[in-house]
Amino acid sequence: MNFNKILNTLKQGKTILYPTDTVWGIGCDATNEVAVKKIYKIKKREESKSLIILVSSIEMLKEYVKVVPQIALDVLENTTKPTTIIYHSPKNLAKNTIASDNTIAIRIPKNDFCLQLIKEFGKPIVSTSANISGASTPKSFIDISKSILKSVDYVVDLQEDNTTEKSSTILKIDGDSVIVIRE
Repeated sequence: MNFNKILNTLKQGKTILYPTDTVWGIGCDATNEVAVKKIYKIKKREESKSLIILVSSIEMLKEYVKVVPQIALDVLENTTKPTTIIYHSPKNLAKNTIASDNTIAIRIPKNDFCLQLIKEFGKPIVSTSANISGASTPKSFIDISKSILKSVDYVVDLQEDNTTEKSSTILKIDGDSVIVIRE
């Protein structure tokens, strides 16, 4: 694996295929609208459907969400499985990552590779499953379609034999309540 090549690909506004703490993902610089547009094109997905963003820490999260509710901090401190939280009023992100209701789905991965990548890149990274919109999520590298493999700019050579059965849990914070969107 060539870590510098991955970082340079992201810095150039290009896309990567990489293993996350859940499933294989297609990623790019979450602050680069042109790069994000490429991901929608690869997935054949409408831009009205928002994407999940990965950040490396609560400190980084606060740079991209106007207010991180205390209830979200409590969830993040106590969760043991990959958990994505939908926040209101995102900031400093590409407009096409944000849902029409002005929310954004963000996860802090529990995965050394992802954390190191985000820290060294210094910005959040898009993380959307490596499939055409509507198709089933690939559980391992060998399940990723040839069209996806050909469409991304760089494929990370890591953990190709790992199988993941589950995407992250998705929670939406609404005032003082936590709504489970996907378990």
